[in-house]
Amino acid sequence: MHDVFNCEEHACVYDSHKVSRYRKNVFDRDEFDNLAAESAVALVYNGISHTVLMCSATELENLAIGFSLSEGIIQHYRDIHDIDIVHTAKGIELHIELCNRCFEHLKHVRRTMAGRTGCGICGTEQLDQVVRPLAPLGNQLTMDIASFDCALQELKQHQALNKITGATHAAAYISSQGEILAIQEDIGRHIALDKLIGHIVKNKLTGGAILVTSRASFEMVQKAVVAGVEILFAISAATMMAVDLAQQSNLTLVGFCRPGRADVYTHPERVTCHQ
Repeated sequence: MHDVFNCEEHACVYDSHKVSRYRKNVFDRDEFDNLAAESAVALVYNGISHTVLMCSATELENLAIGFSLSEGIIQHYRDIHDIDIVHTAKGIELHIELCNRCFEHLKHVRRTMAGRTGCGICGTEQLDQVVRPLAPLGNQLTMDIASFDCALQELKQHQALNKITGATHAAAYISSQGEILAIQEDIGRHIALDKLIGHIVKNKLTGGAILVTSRASFEMVQKAVVAGVEILFAISAATMMAVDLAQQSNLTLVGFCRPGRADVYTHPERVTCHQ
């Protein structure tokens, strides 16, 4: 697979903008702030446009792989034959060449989505496209909560784009020893997770957990299960539907994660505490 050219060199990820900053009863009208850029990214499968996502224009090959997998368009990384990243005057097109079997399936269950930032299922036409049957996860992973605390404390220093803009979510892949092995950022929390899933399957990473800097919604749980990850940590809360799906899918779901605290909603046996 190849890029037409490196997207980070040709796409704006952030830009500086003049602001009037109010602090302690004083306006400073000559300050500048770094704003995260939003790019329109169209996913085109075998020449047919599928959806447009508003996202950060980085790690686009990972996005193509992760989105395709988590949306059920492919079953394996090998189902994608090629990815071309094409920059146009109006945005970016990801031209994804699927195997015939997956493309025929896609044509039968085709979705039309508005592609709004932070929305995982906008535009889905039928309920069975939202609540897809998922195979339960195995029981291979356990993690000491003290090791996870180490990852939490190091998380911010790995969020390069958020350091600059303060406007992006992150999804991180963490080893059972608490080491951050990979991190992906985006203005959209679902898209950050799709990018991470793409990175995981492309690099054949196994035996780790996922940490997201957002709430744990139904769609986030679904994506983690599809990726075969047994533990999902979230900085914020979990929704009821997310907890129900995690319970059914044998996923350990942990919310309100901060150094020294966490709430385990489902399958707590994977999370240990050695004092």
